[in-house]
Amino acid sequence: MLKIIFMGTPEFALHALESIKNSGHKLLAVVTQPDKPKGRGHRLTPPPVKVWAEKNKLPVLQPEKIRGNNKFIDKIKPLNPDLIITAAYGQILPKEILNIPHLGCINIHASLLPEYRGASPIQQVLIDGKDRTGISIFYMDEGMDTGDIIIQKELKIYPDENAGQLHDRLSELGGIMISYVLKMFEKGKPEGIPQNN
Repeated sequence: MLKIIFMGTPEFALHALESIKNSGHKLLAVVTQPDKPKGRGHRLTPPPVKVWAEKNKLPVLQPEKIRGNNKFIDKIKPLNPDLIITAAYGQILPKEILNIPHLGCINIHASLLPEYRGASPIQQVLIDGKDRTGISIFYMDEGMDTGDIIIQKELKIYPDENAGQLHDRLSELGGIMISYVLKMFEKGKPEGIPQNN
């Protein structure tokens, strides 16, 4: 049984979280961004990942920033995770965190890397009028979505599809793929393929 820490923030991450919970592995904790003021009344609103984690009675950590945050690092190190999985977390992981899990840190990204690295791959692929996109699951390094790829799956974009619809299909695909990748990790650390820069 793998011990996993999950890091993610928006709705996009929920299918993956659900898959990890149902995989038979142990979710140690969930890390997400701090609650943000929303709407006209600027009421503090928790991110979707926090809402999910609390409903599932999982410990939640919400550091303002993780780079150079020794207090946060001291909290997750003793949990001794085998793997850290991220999906749309919103912060780049520093070396001190990347080095914690012995199997590495992996990310679920909504594009066919190396295309569309960075924060808004779903919107950008539609703006560019592409007819396909997909999910990449890869080992994280200190760059922005530059690590070795474990697995990719292509998704056809429908002609009249909007960003919301594509987001939901990619989120679902990410959840299916992380289940498959966890089965790969059960047999040992899968080989990654370097991205063609």
